[in-house]
Amino acid sequence: MKIVAIIGARAGSKSVKDKNIRMVAGKPVMVWVIEAAKGSKYIDRVVVSTDSQKYAEIAKKSGAQVPFLRPKEIAKDTSHDLEYLTHALNWLKENENYIPDIVFKVSACCPLLRSWHFDKCVEILKENPDFDSVRPVAPSPKHPYKMWKVEGNILKPFLTKEFTGLDEPYNLARQLLPKVYIHTGIIALRYKTIIEDYSLVGKKSGTFIILEEDALDIDSELDLKLAEILLKERMSKEKFL
Repeated sequence: MKIVAIIGARAGSKSVKDKNIRMVAGKPVMVWVIEAAKGSKYIDRVVVSTDSQKYAEIAKKSGAQVPFLRPKEIAKDTSHDLEYLTHALNWLKENENYIPDIVFKVSACCPLLRSWHFDKCVEILKENPDFDSVRPVAPSPKHPYKMWKVEGNILKPFLTKEFTGLDEPYNLARQLLPKVYIHTGIIALRYKTIIEDYSLVGKKSGTFIILEEDALDIDSELDLKLAEILLKERMSKEKFL
């Protein structure tokens, strides 16, 4: 079975400039991700899709493959992840005759991902042939029933009673609300789910729950500071195992 992890590392981040290569706990953010993918016992190659030569060199030094640079037209703020995934898979097919069975879509800015997250995805897909994808999730730090929107200068609940079925759910204890989860930095997909169905989910998607801290997605300077603390804490614990 051929399994590839494709890490998306676009250089034009607006929220945090060059967040994919910012240093965190001694390494660029995306290097942590590359190492987690390479540590999987199932993944046979790790490919980075980037539009930056600088990013490409960092990725190569970390043991990832960068056989092409992503075209600028699919490296925009508004570009869909499916665009760079299909571009990568089509390039690998046309230039190397490489067609994987399972494809991981991996975010370059989730430095706390663990190798076993990738392994668990593969194992679930192997055990469930009717699943088109597997996406780990983590408990959401904020509940959507407690969120707001502003229209003009008027504050309104983001979700209406027609949706929640509750009166003022934003005033209820969190324990009384349905459990909600956030997606994480990886999705495992069957090749046909991407190429034939042009989807990142498919008709049926499996899941498992990971720690909230492991799902940290760098989107602000605060996230970088938190990642630094968590990674140093993890390294300190693992030193004594």
